[in-house]
Amino acid sequence: MPAQPSGPSAAGPALPVVGGKRSSYRERVADALRAALVTGELRPGEVYSAPALATRFGVSATPVREAMLDLAKEGLVDAVPNKGFRVTEVSERQLDEYTHVRALIEIPTTVALAGAAPRDALEALRPAARKIVTAAAAGDLIAYVEADTRFHLGLLALSGNAHLVDVVADLRGRSRLYGLTALVEAGRLTASAQEHLDLLDALVAHDGPAVRAVMTRHLGHVRGQWAAQG
Repeated sequence: MPAQPSGPSAAGPALPVVGGKRSSYRERVADALRAALVTGELRPGEVYSAPALATRFGVSATPVREAMLDLAKEGLVDAVPNKGFRVTEVSERQLDEYTHVRALIEIPTTVALAGAAPRDALEALRPAARKIVTAAAAGDLIAYVEADTRFHLGLLALSGNAHLVDVVADLRGRSRLYGLTALVEAGRLTASAQEHLDLLDALVAHDGPAVRAVMTRHLGHVRGQWAAQG
């Protein structure tokens, strides 16, 4: 893991818009912090103060404090009086359960889009898919997770089921992908990132079996090479 995490810079934080919805600045800060939790930039058991995080991510302390309070309500961090916020631990069993539920939801929903989603709506997701590849090649893990989240939630939103999108967004925020660093160092993350473009191509071609194959392989990474801690 780099000494300084990648992500928003002091000159102008590139905070994400997740799931195709317009977010407040506070929500965008929370999304960036979630990505840092998922990738392991913010480690379980560690206590982080809002001012320190604000400096680290190049934003002001107030939205960081507010965002961390939101994450505390979601159980992702615990408030530590007069110190900051401690990142909560996630067990292997919990990660297995999150991934299982995601597979039950995401695979059939995405397969159904192969014959239902308009081509222009699918193509609108291609810039996000390309951003995932670019972030992987640059080794920018926070940008990778942000773009990956934006892509998949945007894709699921095409189902028209907003509650489904919210459930998957919550599960994704609870996931941990500590193995991404090793994949970057081995030069293997870009190949995994390419799967997003493969998925779009299969959807545009109305190829349901190919969509199922890509999604099954893709979610398999979540508890496989992406999650490995070495």
